[in-house]
Amino acid sequence: MTISVLGVLMIVATVAILAYFGFQSLSSFISDDASNSNANDELASIKSDYATLEAQYNDLEVQVEATNDKDLIAEFDNAKIELVDADQAITDVESAIAVGKSPDVVNERLEEAKSQLQTAKSSLVTIRSQVSG
Repeated sequence: MTISVLGVLMIVATVAILAYFGFQSLSSFISDDASNSNANDELASIKSDYATLEAQYNDLEVQVEATNDKDLIAEFDNAKIELVDADQAITDVESAIAVGKSPDVVNERLEEAKSQLQTAKSSLVTIRSQVSG
């Protein structure tokens, strides 16, 4: 009789443990999926901002070259490098999402992309003020 009770308890314990691990796995999957969805939304927003900024850079490039000011052209080229850095940061985010990196890594790369994009925007404003002024 004792062996039967122990056998039943072991079966119940095994089922409980498997249910716990199954729940944890499902919970983790749902959490990661939600994080990836949020990251994809942020990435889409950043890419949209980048496309707008790139168009502004292209418009400004014509104006800068028309000034024939070598210093301003050099400064614009440096600012354009900031735009390229932002594009690379966006590509890094896409890569992290595509290979399934952890949400922490994806968020870190998203923040870096946002920072690079902000730097490129600041550079654009600086150049634009020099062309206007």
